[in-house]
Formats: sequence, C-alpha cells, structure tokens
Amino acid sequence: MTDDGRGMRAFLFVLLMLMSLGVTAQTDIRIGYVDMKRLLDNAPQVLAGREQLDLEFRPRNEALLADEQQLLELEQALASAELLSNEAIAQREREIRNLSRSIERRREDLAEELNFRRNAEIKLLGEEIELAVQTVARREGYDLVLSSPVAYASDTIDITEQVLTFLEVDFQLQGQRSGQ
Repeated sequence: MTDDGRGMRAFLFVLLMLMSLGVTAQTDIRIGYVDMKRLLDNAPQVLAGREQLDLEFRPRNEALLADEQQLLELEQALASAELLSNEAIAQREREIRNLSRSIERRREDLAEELNFRRNAEIKLLGEEIELAVQTVARREGYDLVLSSPVAYASDTIDITEQVLTFLEVDFQLQGQRSGQ
C-alpha cells in the first residue's frame, strides 16, 4: 500500500474514533493542513542551513572544478601534441588518468559527505518544523493537522502560512539571542 493510502486510512480511522467517542455534529472539529514541501522550500531555518552548507562545501567544489579544468587542458594538449616522444605521451596519459581518478574519487567523497550533512540538517529542521506545526495548531485550536502529501486539502484549512510566519519569527529571535 502506498503512503497516501496509509495516510488516508489513518485519517479515516481518526475520524471514526472521534465519532465513536460521542462527538456530536454540534462539536466543531478543527482540521488543518500543512504543505511540508512549501515549508522545506521557504522556512528561513532551511534557507540558512542551505547557505551554511554551500559555504562549507564551496571551497572543495571549486577545487574540483579547477582540477576538472586542468584535466581538460591536459587532454587538449595531448590531443594537439604532434612532436612528443612515446615516453612523453605515456607520461601525460598517466598524469591524465591519475588526475581523472583523483577527481572522480574526490567528487564521490564530496557528494557522499554533502548528502550525509544535508540529511542530518533536514532531520534536525524537520523536528523544528514539526514543533512549529504543533505550536501553531495548539495556539489556533486545531484538533488535527495533516501534512502533505494528501489527496486534497482546501485552502480554508491550509495553515502553512501561519507556520511559516511562526518559523520566521522564531528564526529572527534565535538570531537576536545568538547575537547575529
């Protein structure tokens, strides 16, 4: 069964439980919806985390790009070299092969480390976003808040903007507390 199917079953289960507990039609059940993709794309904490990762990994990425440029130049020089001895050609080919292997190894290491760090940041920020959703839901009196993906959610129950506002204010307060 897909995640959407499980989510819908869980939602229906919660509604049935509420009805079986004697919730009458007169009781207003407030249901909200949060677009998690929008939060992960726009929350200032997420944007700052991306910027921090970019700053951290940029020097290594730029060094890789420089080595890739050097490799390209070596390959072009070898292709256009007409008067090199067989020994000189073999030496340049070894140099090209070694540089190519080094670049590939470093590229894989960088991608792996970046992916690891990005996942750690997402987990940490996911917990912060979940806390923000819970805080807004309690403050606004919601009984149930669903997050994406859902089959359909009306704009009238979408509280994503309130959660984003909460996260923005919290981010600004964190910055003031840390003296940024």
